[in-house]
Amino acid sequence: MKALVTGGGGFLGRCIVTKLLERGDEVRILARGRYLDLEQAGVEGIQGDIRDPAKVAEACAGMDIVFHVAALPAIWGKWEDFYGINFEGTKNAVAGCLAHGVGRLVYTSTPSVVFDGSDLCGIDETYPYPERYICHYPATKAVAERYVIAANGRDGLLTTSLRPRLVWGPRDNHLIPK
Repeated sequence: MKALVTGGGGFLGRCIVTKLLERGDEVRILARGRYLDLEQAGVEGIQGDIRDPAKVAEACAGMDIVFHVAALPAIWGKWEDFYGINFEGTKNAVAGCLAHGVGRLVYTSTPSVVFDGSDLCGIDETYPYPERYICHYPATKAVAERYVIAANGRDGLLTTSLRPRLVWGPRDNHLIPK
């Protein structure tokens, strides 16, 4: 299988890349920087920004599946940055998949897209989105998630949205600083 991982140089992206390589898949990443260790492991690196539609389309060419992991996960920052990376970047990933006949898109969302300020135990994907968000990150991820779900089945593209909770482990540099 030929797989693209957007944000493949980040913590979660690298974990996905590692598992894909272990399975014997051909892996390409789209990332802002170069990652020589991944290139030496056989990963094709495309350097670019998820907000650049042409670069995202180039990265999607020839792929069977796209794991869209690139995101701006923070509490503080400018709306424009969150919207550009989290929503416009997701639109670019969907457009790249559609332009190049990619069959599957796996979107990395967040449980925060449904957080309404109350304890949420035992809920499933039918739980509604809240009317307001506490910061820009979940607001833009929710808009992107809805976009991905709405794209399911369009021109043969199958999409899914995952909401992993508290992703951490070896090489994490957010929860456990170096």
